Amino acid sequence: MNIRHLEVFHAVMTNGTASRAAEVLRISQPAVSKGIQELERILGFDLFHRVKGRMLPTAEGQLFFREVEGSFSGLIHLRSAAARIRDFGSGEIRVASLSALSTNVMPKALRAFQARHPNVAISFQARMSSIVKDLVAGGQFDVGLAADEIDVTGVEARPFARYRVAIALPAGHPLEARHTIEPSDLDGQNFIALSPEDTTRREADIIFAEQGIKPKMVLETPYSTTICAMVQAGLGVGMVNPMTAEPYVGNGLSLRPFAAAVHFRTLMLLPPNRRPSRIVSDFIEELLKHSQFEP
Repeated sequence: MNIRHLEVFHAVMTNGTASRAAEVLRISQPAVSKGIQELERILGFDLFHRVKGRMLPTAEGQLFFREVEGSFSGLIHLRSAAARIRDFGSGEIRVASLSALSTNVMPKALRAFQARHPNVAISFQARMSSIVKDLVAGGQFDVGLAADEIDVTGVEARPFARYRVAIALPAGHPLEARHTIEPSDLDGQNFIALSPEDTTRREADIIFAEQGIKPKMVLETPYSTTICAMVQAGLGVGMVNPMTAEPYVGNGLSLRPFAAAVHFRTLMLLPPNRRPSRIVSDFIEELLKHSQFEP
């Protein structure tokens, strides 16, 4: 018994006649009859009664058709999956991102991508940059966004975007009166800092050291979103990615430009030695559209 035998049987059962089944399968009517005869010989029982040129299902044929229907559902699914793989490379996309871009760039890019590919399943995780790198390097995820301080061994890393640092202030803070925050304005201020390994933090530390500025470190965190939440709660001021701070602005937090040219730099990570599928390429295209790259 092979798939073609089952296709012929299924076509006769669903279309009612051998002639109609032949039209659907684009074969001759004798070929349909021959296929049914071969299947009956293999099975050892009759599938149809032949009555005045008509093929009427036997009780055994009806029972066998129920089983074939279940198999055909799986076969149709396999064909759909094959079509998706042929056309798109996959029926799903797996994406990971550092927290700072998970509430702004990623939702916009994913929404635009979903509009283009509504039937593609999306798996998304917001993780630390080092974890994002490990997920992509291990082939578990198709695309990742990470901060530039990570070791990029084992992944293909491309510059993605950079964002100039802004200073987040709690509502009512005296520095809100300033249009631009100078490094000297942060001297002695309660300060929510990024982790010491963060390249943005290191850039700022060099500036502070050169100018003899000593902010009062009250908390360190690797996440811009956490800095925003802590500033909003009134713990101090902090350097943030302005895109990350968008949801907080006007809700207990205000932003001011930072006079020093300090930036957040991000990388796009891809699995090594693997050409992106069509849907991954389409998603990368949407990411770049929404990156708001600053040269």
